[in-house]
Amino acid sequence: MTVVADVLVVLVALIHCYILVLEMFLWRGPRARDIFGTTAEFAAETSALAANQGLYNGFLAAGLFWSLAAGHAGFSFKVFFLLCVIVAGVYGTVNGASRAWFAQSLPAAIALIAVVIAG
Repeated sequence: MTVVADVLVVLVALIHCYILVLEMFLWRGPRARDIFGTTAEFAAETSALAANQGLYNGFLAAGLFWSLAAGHAGFSFKVFFLLCVIVAGVYGTVNGASRAWFAQSLPAAIALIAVVIAG
């Protein structure tokens, strides 16, 4: 079960790497505008804010990757960072980004359950 839990943690981390790329580097492009439902004008005006959000998503991914290499202490770090991802997704969902639940919170919750079971 530990392997399954670790694979799920990696998948959540990769999702956040993808979000980092979208927010930091592709924010003004059509793919990111389509995913986030923004206009070209809005994307141009908010690109610095989006890049900052992307950086924070990168920190979440880095924490998850680090938790995999942290040995016995990794369990606590996995739980902490997965909970952070869940909270971020719930916050996004409550504030109008309905996809955040499915893109962030749900995968992180599944990974968290697997991590706790693998214990």
